[in-house]
Amino acid sequence: MVRTRRRSVLLLLLALTVLSPLALYTSRLPAALSSIQTRDFPGEITNQGRGVKADKLNVLPLETVSSLKEPVGVVFSEELGGLVKESSESDGQELSLRKAGEHKSRMLSEVTAAADGTEVIEQVTRRQEAQDGDSASAFSEEKEKTTGSQQKLSSEESLHETMPKQTSPKVVEENSQTETARTDGKTKNSVLSDTRIRNIKDQLIKAKVYLGLGTIRANSQYLKDLRQRIREVQKALGDASKDSDLPKNANEKVKALEQMLIRGKQMQDDCSIVIKKLRAMLHSAEEQLHAHKKQTVFLTQLAAKTLPKGLHCLPLRLANDYFSLDPDRQQFANQHKLSNPKLYHYALFSDNILATAVVVNSTVLNAKHPSDHVFHIVTDRLNYAPMRMWFLSNPPGKATIEVQNIEEFTWLNDSYSPVLKQLGSQSMIDYYFGTNRANPDSNLKYRNPKYLSILNHLRFYLPEIYPKLDKMVFLDDDIVVKKDLTGLWSINMKGKVNGAVETCGENFHRFDRYLNFSNPVIAKKFDPHACGWAFGMNVFDLAEWKRQNITQIYHSWQKLNQDRSLWKLGTLPAGLITFWNKTFPLSRSWHVLGLGYNPHVNSRDIERATVIHYNGNMKPWLEIGLPKFRSYWSKYLNYDQPFLRECNINP
Repeated sequence: MVRTRRRSVLLLLLALTVLSPLALYTSRLPAALSSIQTRDFPGEITNQGRGVKADKLNVLPLETVSSLKEPVGVVFSEELGGLVKESSESDGQELSLRKAGEHKSRMLSEVTAAADGTEVIEQVTRRQEAQDGDSASAFSEEKEKTTGSQQKLSSEESLHETMPKQTSPKVVEENSQTETARTDGKTKNSVLSDTRIRNIKDQLIKAKVYLGLGTIRANSQYLKDLRQRIREVQKALGDASKDSDLPKNANEKVKALEQMLIRGKQMQDDCSIVIKKLRAMLHSAEEQLHAHKKQTVFLTQLAAKTLPKGLHCLPLRLANDYFSLDPDRQQFANQHKLSNPKLYHYALFSDNILATAVVVNSTVLNAKHPSDHVFHIVTDRLNYAPMRMWFLSNPPGKATIEVQNIEEFTWLNDSYSPVLKQLGSQSMIDYYFGTNRANPDSNLKYRNPKYLSILNHLRFYLPEIYPKLDKMVFLDDDIVVKKDLTGLWSINMKGKVNGAVETCGENFHRFDRYLNFSNPVIAKKFDPHACGWAFGMNVFDLAEWKRQNITQIYHSWQKLNQDRSLWKLGTLPAGLITFWNKTFPLSRSWHVLGLGYNPHVNSRDIERATVIHYNGNMKPWLEIGLPKFRSYWSKYLNYDQPFLRECNINP
């Protein structure tokens, strides 16, 4: 009986000990919760934390306002799976709260409540609203979407979930490194977009090597299978230039070929035989490349010599209309200006009507005073009437035009001109027309028939053709004038005869490129490293020419070169010798060369140039002309002109 009483007393005391704290705490917390619910707090605490109810918070001990402390800088990183301490600049500095939707980590804070719990929550709310604006409401909306979908959590977990997220610097760094790696990967993939194609081609080369090995050829079945795999891969490869062009079954075909090569490697274990085969293939490829280069040069030279159909049609149509004109309508105006030395005179010798028209049009359109410019054109007998008809039907503004027939220069005969005598010699005919091809010249460009035309050498007879003029500018028919040329007449040439742009740049050559310095006559007289210069746009002082007897110097050198032992054919080597120490260097901006063979001429140089020159085989009126430079030439032609339309000549 006594034992029963003692046991009852102990149970009563134990019950009082346990229940009295609970009664004390539950009497204080409802007041705080009711006050919280009446305030304008973003989202209800009772509904946050995955559906946690108010009665679950009753187990938390509350503290007074005086015991409130700043949040401890502890970050919970879900990615790292633990707690990471954050360093702060000062103990009193507030910890910035991030937008809730941006991060996956949560802030843990030892935030405790005051007697009614209101002040602590207000402080957190104000701090968050001040820094993130609407981030708290966004966070509340996000949490409300998840309410009811999760199981109830403990009070500590509920507190963790209700705090704003913040990402650890380590996590940020890892994310940044990941993004960088992805970017680098994309760049690498774009650069190596043809990696698979190159690997496939390497496999094909290897397979072709195996086809020529003796041990492989002895196995007929393997040889048949290998050839079949090669054909399949070549078909899959097709004309693909990048990996994305390959068909879907390309990988299967390549894998099948690789399996065959593995079998072949087991059959052929002697590496020296493979090396010999590769060397033989390399030698064969080099020979084929050399042959293709020679063929390319030949075809380019052939295309340069060929007259397009439209350019053949044009002079026929023009000649027909010219001879239908009355004699009084066949004459040009302003013929009294032809001998006026105060005007700007140009010499142009050509049998190409379109090219001549572009030179004249571009010069006149860019001239400040077109009426002061006079063009002296000399052509051959076949193109005399068509050339005149073109400029009669297409007069170049106020400029003056003269068209002459070289056949009218009766003084220019083989008894006076050594070069004219050479051009009609049997040796020259044999050289060009192949009656003796035992030792053909290796450089095909010297076999161009233009060198047979006296028009090409007429530039050395300017004082004889125009005896009343003191200064002239010589223009080739493959140039385009982009600016006014009158400044050439005001240049002080300091007693020199020829004004020209030197070509000492890396893209051009010096004297040893044009002259035969193995000949003692050349080696004794000239410097092999002397700067060359360019024909195409030259200003000639005809008074100095006559005083220094330049034409006679030209004749003497032509006589010495009768057997072509001093230089090959052409006018530039003869010009370099004739005007040796008699050439005044002009600024390079006057004359830019290379548009007829060099696709890499600097566009800035072209824009600054006064004259651009299509020297080379790729003339702008030919189909082989460089497309990027053709517009500079074609814009000076009116393709709506009836003669051009009838001959189907288009830009």
